[in-house]
Amino acid sequence: MANSNSTSTNKTSTVGQVIGRLVGSAIVLAITAFFTPGFSIDNFWTLALAAVVLTAIDYLIIKFTGLDASPFGKGFVGFALAAITLYVTQFFVAGYTISWMAAIIGALIYGVIDYFLPGNENM
Repeated sequence: MANSNSTSTNKTSTVGQVIGRLVGSAIVLAITAFFTPGFSIDNFWTLALAAVVLTAIDYLIIKFTGLDASPFGKGFVGFALAAITLYVTQFFVAGYTISWMAAIIGALIYGVIDYFLPGNENM
């Protein structure tokens, strides 16, 4: 019986981690878009969808390659993956536009902001 309760608690904490990661990603993304020239997000729903897409892409990169797609994840490789992830997201989300140069600048800003926010544990 305790095993079932433990499994339920683990599922709840995993859902909480995913929701927390999405909210954190949306906040960091909004700040990054605000400070990055050439990077725009039309509205709140576009921001929310972009955060979901970025989180999904990040999760898939980690799952299939083992590389952390964050600017501080694996040095230059993490930085390059973060820039590519920011750039590629525009092909999945209407109202999200970013240039290559903005993706590079945005990856730097995203990484700095993400580094200082609490709760950056891996799933």
